[in-house]
Amino acid sequence: MENFEFYTPTEYVFGRGTESRVGELTKKMGSRLVLIVYGGGSVIRSGLLDRVKTSLDAAGVRYLTLGGINPNPTDDRVREGIAVCREAGVDGLLAVGGGSVIDTAKAIAGGVPYDGDFWDFWAGKAVMKTALPVGVVLTIAAAGSEGSGNSVITRLDGMRKISLRTTVLRPRFAVLNPELTFTLPPYQTACGIVDMMAHIMERYFSNSDNCEVTDRLCEGTLKAIIAESPKVMAEPDDYQARANIMWAGTIAHNGICGTGRVEDWTSHAMEHEISALYDVAHGAGLAVVFPAWMTYMAKHHPHKIIQFANRVYDVATAEEGIARHKQFIASIGMPLTLEQLGIENPDLETMNRKLHENKGEIIGAYHRLDSLATLEIYRLML
Repeated sequence: MENFEFYTPTEYVFGRGTESRVGELTKKMGSRLVLIVYGGGSVIRSGLLDRVKTSLDAAGVRYLTLGGINPNPTDDRVREGIAVCREAGVDGLLAVGGGSVIDTAKAIAGGVPYDGDFWDFWAGKAVMKTALPVGVVLTIAAAGSEGSGNSVITRLDGMRKISLRTTVLRPRFAVLNPELTFTLPPYQTACGIVDMMAHIMERYFSNSDNCEVTDRLCEGTLKAIIAESPKVMAEPDDYQARANIMWAGTIAHNGICGTGRVEDWTSHAMEHEISALYDVAHGAGLAVVFPAWMTYMAKHHPHKIIQFANRVYDVATAEEGIARHKQFIASIGMPLTLEQLGIENPDLETMNRKLHENKGEIIGAYHRLDSLATLEIYRLML
């Protein structure tokens, strides 16, 4: 087990009707004028945005709004939000939505107090030392951004999709009401399930030895997701199943599953190039990438793939474990190939080139990969 620091300042408020507490939680984090960041019209149609505003009004917290944040969020909306916050004197961000909304709010929060271009942090030119406080009302169990310090933004100039990871951006609070996920389309629910599983697996596939407690946390959470997923797909308003899936998404990405180990994150990096180029759903992209990555590893570095097969899917070999994982992914309606993802003629060479331009000549921690190796993995997605 490696030395580690585990810091999670986020206050989680979980359960039915908890969005009514947004006002008191926002006031508690010290904000008096917040920018509410949200995505499409569902938060308006469902009445959630109005309930959030009512709670803020009751607490005496003023607000502005920035809506229309799309999946795979882009730098232009971040810049727009930063300008609004600076002009109005906003002192906090409130994200009402899923990962893309939360990531945008975080990027705005980090950019407001910085004198330079916020992208400096994502490009590795500067280290973020301060940010406005961020609160979250979660509507999609998927990215885990409600409990992490991560933010993934795509820069339109060059279509560079980059993830920033810093404790500075961890939300101060996260409101988690499983009822808010009842009306999600099945495809979005399934994308979220794959995304949270991938967050665990990026941490699980590690060469750090003697991490038995963390291994079991990962394996147990994965098995719980596998057990609960058919329930939410069959009965979207099954509160208990939704609750378990929602909490799993947070556990998957708040850092607890990575304690004591060196993490990998190759599959995420490879998927970022797919979604940057073709604008596909991140979870659906991961459904294609991870089995291909595991297939490569079964031949080149199999020890943890075998353990995954043994402990998560209760089968003997790496190949059987990968097959079972692919069966599960297909059972919830997710793609297994780039063609099934809707990409008929993928430009593998461009994706691979941009991958190494963004991440370096050699990538990966579980197994070091050069451009020839990653191109082979991309080809396994066909």
